[in-house]
Amino acid sequence: MGNETYFMGIDIGTFSSKGVITDAAGNVVARAQTAHGMENPAPGYYEQDAEEVWWHDFCVLSKELLKNSGIGPEKIKAVGASTLGSDCLPVDEDCRPLRKAILYGIDARCMDEIDELTKYYGEERTRELFGRPMVSGDVAAKILWVKNHEPEVYKNTYKFLTGSSYMAAKLTGNYVIDRFLGIASFRPFYRADGSVIEEMCEPVCRPDQLAKGQIVTELAGTVTKKAAEETGLLEGTPVITGTGDSSAESISTGVLSPGDLMVQFGSSLFFFCCTDHLVKDDRVRGNNFLIPGTFSVAAGTNNGGTLQNWYRDQILETCVEEEKRTGENAFSLMMEGIDKIAPGSDGLITLPYFAGERTPINDPKARGMVFGLNLNHTKKHLYRSALEGIGYGVGQHLDIFHENGLFPERILAAGGGTKNLVWMQMIADITGIPVVIARETAGASYGDALMAAIGVGHYKDFQALRDVIALETTLTPDEKAHEAYKPYRKMFDRLYEKNKEDMHLLYQMQKK
Repeated sequence: MGNETYFMGIDIGTFSSKGVITDAAGNVVARAQTAHGMENPAPGYYEQDAEEVWWHDFCVLSKELLKNSGIGPEKIKAVGASTLGSDCLPVDEDCRPLRKAILYGIDARCMDEIDELTKYYGEERTRELFGRPMVSGDVAAKILWVKNHEPEVYKNTYKFLTGSSYMAAKLTGNYVIDRFLGIASFRPFYRADGSVIEEMCEPVCRPDQLAKGQIVTELAGTVTKKAAEETGLLEGTPVITGTGDSSAESISTGVLSPGDLMVQFGSSLFFFCCTDHLVKDDRVRGNNFLIPGTFSVAAGTNNGGTLQNWYRDQILETCVEEEKRTGENAFSLMMEGIDKIAPGSDGLITLPYFAGERTPINDPKARGMVFGLNLNHTKKHLYRSALEGIGYGVGQHLDIFHENGLFPERILAAGGGTKNLVWMQMIADITGIPVVIARETAGASYGDALMAAIGVGHYKDFQALRDVIALETTLTPDEKAHEAYKPYRKMFDRLYEKNKEDMHLLYQMQKK
């Protein structure tokens, strides 16, 4: 097969979409990227237009990859797509979106619906069904929000999809969902085998309004004539089921066996720790995993690259101006001199909850906080403190893993944040374990292409990817810095506990 065999992977993220083509050996031979926005029409509301953003980006990237690589569409043997994780998108029978997609856990409009469903099931039964209290990432609550607030949309909905299901449907005409994603995001509607538990759907939607659950590498179908015209792909090209961006990214970094931990440093942070047993802990999400026969602990923050964007635009805006003038990346300029500031930012601690927070505190009403300011602090102190605050959150998650008998020996780091090696060193120093970055940093789109190759039998199984995924950079903790961070980390934990009551009061005041 040799050079006649290629695979395409495309991932639709929060602020950008990326695509790759890989060859028979798993090497990336073409890559493309395009940016897009995220709408915030009201406090706690986050949306994207599935047609104008998700599908548009896929078509643009697919055509660009084929054109720039010179690879004929007949040589693409399979396609994989991933998108944002737990989204809610109602579509009609022709897969036309009936409203803009309600995004993953960052969208917290459904808090009343969470209360409604918790009362419906009862608190104890809710914990049994969800493995924890319900959170804003649970699609069941988002569907119920549509039912309560947009009855006309609800009445006309043929399927309630998440992002990857929409992409698979647009490409093949078939409605499927990765059964791992179905169980993780659409609780309590799916069994482990991907079938729908009909009686559990009653308070929220009809069973037939949900997609069919199957293994991520199973084929959703093949590219339709219409999709071929729009994407440049060949009609009949196999398409795998696909999954969420974070799980695809975890595969790209080498999360393939129990004990492997990925931290995705993207617009938000996402954690996947592969396990050999189901973990039940209210603070995180114990699920099955997309690799058959394994489980996972998943967790995710709201604040990562999104918070860094805020600092760039509101605090360090001169770096944006300098980027326009010199062409040097604003984020690189923002890091100048950061490494000269001591661990703990000379007595400054930031709670990075500017958009509320998912795990480990699971509090959409949480608010950001900067503690310890004095007249010697600079804008760079503020920025370093924010980066450290995100790092303290990583440390909190590791503590939870440890309490559940999970002891990852390293962090497999992924996402755009890995380009910032000074920050990655901070993460290693705060957590006390090495941070490892794979040679190929294309992320979720690379994972999509690798899984597409499994889907058509090019690779035997997930374990075969160990010979394909190469790890390149290792940042080991500085023991002196690790010790210096410990008292700040303890203070970080206490600050939230001592201030959450007033944070909630502020939230209620802003809602009025």
